[in-house]
Amino acid sequence: MTRMQVFSSPLLLGFDALEQMLDRTAKSATDGYPPYNIERAEPAPDGAENYRISLAVAGFTKASLEITLEDRQLSVRGKQADDRDRTYMHRGIATRQFTRSFLLADGMEVTGASLANGLLAIDLRKSAPDRVVRRIEISE
Repeated sequence: MTRMQVFSSPLLLGFDALEQMLDRTAKSATDGYPPYNIERAEPAPDGAENYRISLAVAGFTKASLEITLEDRQLSVRGKQADDRDRTYMHRGIATRQFTRSFLLADGMEVTGASLANGLLAIDLRKSAPDRVVRRIEISE
């Protein structure tokens, strides 16, 4: 069965990368762990928009978390190792690994990250785009 290309219209030139990003986002949105919030923070005086992604990572340390940004895809990975020296009578808190990915728009940049009280906060900034109007000369 062939899949219909949403962005195959001749009026949407160059949007094939957007379709690939949507496919990538749909694949990464299936797992619900760890839960997260995305908040809009106060805008900067220069007009830039500020955002914060907060992930609930209780039990993870700074050393067991990794944040990477590759080709506009922000990935957060967490790895916990089993403590083999402990003997559990009941084990209700599982050690688990996760990868949570976010696709960032053009112009978004990561400005920092912090870990406090089991929440990993990643701060983002989106600068106001420069509006460029250019006249195109017609040659004969």
